[in-house]
Amino acid sequence: MDKVLTFKQGRVPLLISMPHAGLKLTPAVKAGLIPEAQSLPDTDWHIPQLYDFASELGASTLAAEYSRFVIDLNRPQDDAPMYVGATTGLFPATLFDGVPLFREGLVPTKEERATYLEQIWKPYHQTLQQELKRMKDEFGYALLFDAHSIRSQIPHLFDGRLPDFNLGTFNGASCDPTLARDLEAICAEHPAYSHVLNGRFKGGHITRHYGSPVDNIHAVQLELAQCTYMEEFEPFNYREDLAAPTRVVLKQLLARIIEWGRER
Repeated sequence: MDKVLTFKQGRVPLLISMPHAGLKLTPAVKAGLIPEAQSLPDTDWHIPQLYDFASELGASTLAAEYSRFVIDLNRPQDDAPMYVGATTGLFPATLFDGVPLFREGLVPTKEERATYLEQIWKPYHQTLQQELKRMKDEFGYALLFDAHSIRSQIPHLFDGRLPDFNLGTFNGASCDPTLARDLEAICAEHPAYSHVLNGRFKGGHITRHYGSPVDNIHAVQLELAQCTYMEEFEPFNYREDLAAPTRVVLKQLLARIIEWGRER
């Protein structure tokens, strides 16, 4: 397996995780995908570009290189269900629209998937865990921001149009409630965008597993509606005219997380 992640260490105790930004496919997955899936429509497109200001803030960043169609890094390795209702698992079997992901007879084998778990999922989580430990050892606490994006309308997964900013703290279990309130307040200062806390997206495995306020590790997930910064359909172009005002809000959110940590 070639390069499976990109990690850049920062100077403040904030790690931005981007588990669904990857575009690489293994030969078995590439050969088996249905035509509609070959453009990788369920990718968290352009997330590293959208958050490329992270180095200015001093945050660490961790981004996946392989597509979630190979293995979903935001699911537990035992593939326990994360949400009630329609969802996708550790090894996705369908597109977000509910269509089977692989052509009949071309699903990767158990052996191939065991390799993906060992050589893609585990290195990502080992790096994430090590960086959180390093930050906690150095600063006494660690902050984790799990960055995601998704099409604003996917009837198979949720009704209607998704809010623009979907903050998730696993119903308050993954971070201090005062931090969540601060982030909500920032979103409210930008009425051009809609927002919600712990709505349809409450935080996936990364937020739920690593966020532990009692251990001074505070985790927040943001599921951002893709219409706020890009074209939601193929060819999935990044739109600077949309992204620029969205990045203003993102910078404020991340800056507040860092400031909140210093104040506590």
